[in-house]
Amino acid sequence: MPETPANSAGTIAKESAGAPMRIRSSPYLRLMRLDRPVGTLLLLWPTLAALWVAARGLPPLGILATFVIGTFLARSAGCVINDIADRRVDGQVARTRDRPLPQGEITLAGAVMLLSVLGALCAAVAWTLNPLCWALAAAGAAVAFAYPFLKRWTHWPQAALGVAFSWGIPMAFAAVAGTVGANGWLLFAASFAWVMAYDTLYAMVDRDDDRKVGIKSTAVLFGNADRAVVAVLQLTTLALLGWLGARLGMAMPYFAGLAAVAGLFGFQQWLIRGRERAACFRAFGNNTWVGFALFAAVVVEHAGA
Repeated sequence: MPETPANSAGTIAKESAGAPMRIRSSPYLRLMRLDRPVGTLLLLWPTLAALWVAARGLPPLGILATFVIGTFLARSAGCVINDIADRRVDGQVARTRDRPLPQGEITLAGAVMLLSVLGALCAAVAWTLNPLCWALAAAGAAVAFAYPFLKRWTHWPQAALGVAFSWGIPMAFAAVAGTVGANGWLLFAASFAWVMAYDTLYAMVDRDDDRKVGIKSTAVLFGNADRAVVAVLQLTTLALLGWLGARLGMAMPYFAGLAAVAGLFGFQQWLIRGRERAACFRAFGNNTWVGFALFAAVVVEHAGA
């Protein structure tokens, strides 16, 4: 990429800009990424959309609260796992060099203790759901744990994240309907393609540094084909969401939401046209609006049903 790591460090520092000083100054809260809610929103929006689709409207409030809390805890635990796995390489990457573990603000034992607490809370939340959800939660935890280690062995860690960040969808269907069903797996597939797209954008930010330290990613694998592959993944997402809408008999509000998603994908392609790090990071963050557009479309569609 054109930008040097030195220039990028100042630009990507915007990742945490605007966070309350109280959060920025607490290494444990930063380890959980409380100063950066983008990841939580990317996990939350498709999960909420799945709850509304499964319930054909507003889901039971207890289940809704469980999934909102569980999403926050699961994402926080995933961030801690990731930073424990990457503690020896984060200091060599411009975007991550100021994280608490490479800076020595938290010991490994402290991070493991925090992870244990978050894991116990996740288990307690999952326990309030049905047995199918317990099994799905265990499988999802295994994928989330494996994700940060895969980048040492394969160029496809983004595929593991695609599963992990979409796993709330089958769990939502299981919680509401007692089964996942074809529509649940179709929405999961759409989310998987979307996560693959935006996590490749995220990996494009770190690509130069990752090559130096030997970290693998789809951005490294695809090289100059990165924009084209992201576009294919985005089109696949739209096609699968359109298929889901047709299966469910969705009307104008839903497809208007998909049109908004298509517009946002087009904007992201425009942003990454020069592959600058800051622009790729901005394109990644723009996906919170993609998730919101999908959720809003599902809610409005069912509100008018």
